[in-house]
Amino acid sequence: MRYYIHSIVIICISLLSVSSWAQRGVFLEPHVFLTQVFTQTPEPKTLWLTKETRPIAEAIAGHSLPLRARYYQQGPRTAWVLEEIGKELPITLGIVVENQQIVTLRVLEYREVRGGEVRYDFFTQQFVGTQLTDQERQLSKNIDGIAGATLSVRALKKTARLALYLHQQAITASVP
Repeated sequence: MRYYIHSIVIICISLLSVSSWAQRGVFLEPHVFLTQVFTQTPEPKTLWLTKETRPIAEAIAGHSLPLRARYYQQGPRTAWVLEEIGKELPITLGIVVENQQIVTLRVLEYREVRGGEVRYDFFTQQFVGTQLTDQERQLSKNIDGIAGATLSVRALKKTARLALYLHQQAITASVP
């Protein structure tokens, strides 16, 4: 009897640890993401954050940012591979913006133990068509949360806002 209870406990712990590890993973390599969103992958470009744009970008992100951001552009379409901390670890996102709205948002790599539901289409499709509001630089659409994934949801919303802002700056910089 004692052996039986001990075995059940070990099996339950094993199943719980396996399910939490199932949240993590590389779901799409950045170079594959880029081949999916462009007819021909453009050369990377660099957007330098200036003394005017950096404070705004950092206010959106909620933390300091590097002086430059790498992106890819083909006509009016830009693609960004950005990282944001969920609860403790970075989430890598691929975000495509065209005509000032999100066309695609994909979770490329998820490293957290919980909250991995944010990588599924039922969640990421909410971002399609979203824009930035003029003054507050908030998302134009309400994004529904996921119970147990609050910090991951916040990270994706914040990164979506940042990609939209960076897109505005990149398009403005590329106009002669």
